Amino acid sequence: MNLTQMQLYVFVLAGFVGFLVITRVPPLLHTPLMSATNAISAISLVGSLVAAGSNQGTVSTVLGFIAVAAATINVVGGFIITDRMLKMFRREPAKPAAPPPAPGAK
Repeated sequence: MNLTQMQLYVFVLAGFVGFLVITRVPPLLHTPLMSATNAISAISLVGSLVAAGSNQGTVSTVLGFIAVAAATINVVGGFIITDRMLKMFRREPAKPAAPPPAPGAK
């Protein structure tokens, strides 16, 4: 088995295992899982900033810029989704009870 086949095998296996792990996460743990993924995306954003600013050439700068844009979209989207998920768990404020009817009123 050559190197490319081995890399493809590991990639497919990792995708399959990742799918199985994510589908078995209980709904109560989705929000903490999203927060952890946002943290990982933030780390990739820092790495892409380093790649974009390393001044190794035009190709490196352009690819770094694309990586910065993609990682930023990923982080912002993750925070938006996490916020929407947290709003699902908020309780509605209690409505004040209606005042009792006045004596003699129908």
